[in-house]
Amino acid sequence: METDNIHNVHEVFKEFFSDCRMLIIGGPCVLEDIDTALEVGAVMKEICKKYGLLYCFKASFDKANRTSIKSYRGPGLKKGLEMLKVIKTTLNVPLISDIHEPYQAEAVRGVLDCIQIPAFLSRQTDLLISSGRTMLPVNIKKGQFLAPWDVQHSIEKVRSTGNSLIMVTERGSQFGYNNLVVDMRSISIMASFGAKVIFDATHSVQLPGGGSGCSGGQREFAPPLARAAVAAGADGVFMEVHPDPENALCDGPNSLYLRDVEQVIKDMTEIYKIVRHK
Repeated sequence: METDNIHNVHEVFKEFFSDCRMLIIGGPCVLEDIDTALEVGAVMKEICKKYGLLYCFKASFDKANRTSIKSYRGPGLKKGLEMLKVIKTTLNVPLISDIHEPYQAEAVRGVLDCIQIPAFLSRQTDLLISSGRTMLPVNIKKGQFLAPWDVQHSIEKVRSTGNSLIMVTERGSQFGYNNLVVDMRSISIMASFGAKVIFDATHSVQLPGGGSGCSGGQREFAPPLARAAVAAGADGVFMEVHPDPENALCDGPNSLYLRDVEQVIKDMTEIYKIVRHK
């Protein structure tokens, strides 16, 4: 790692960028209530510990790109950061969440351990630069409209700030209307730019705008795609998890049931060991 501010980076990310342990990023899509967040985070942490994996809790304080104006967006920046502080303190886990505007990068700096750039905003220069200047790890979610080689330009925008702690996330490409398809070649292509590559197992099975004023999803395909991505060389996997996805306030159709997550992680761990050994 080349950044001068590495002492400010959470131990999980220090290890991730310098070691070969798989990172799991997981949690509910959006912050609904503190109890749900703590339940998911506690279970995910214990599963990852059991299988020797690194873990980072994920939940959004604001989903600014919901399909409908009527959709639940989250508690917002101020209340959301307060909730995330509780989660971080209670569970002793690092945090990742999305920002949507450049000013938010500095606002979240004291709470988040990794800043996530939403797929729809993956080319926004000011957002990428402001995130990079925090010297926190930055996770750029590849836009559904981008070819994998186009992500190099987004990476370079963050690198221009002197920040080399960069991850890029594959989350599928737009395939006609209301559908996504994953090209596993993108994992190798994006890795060639010197960034860590994450696979988003649950957004990749989303059906964007495929519901009535919301997105649909096919969660049954998330586990096989996650296994395939790890086999293809992904450094980590992102997944949205909920105790009751059918009643989740955001992305329920593509979220995994909390009760099903351990088997998925166990399978990925076994594949990861085989791939990395070779």
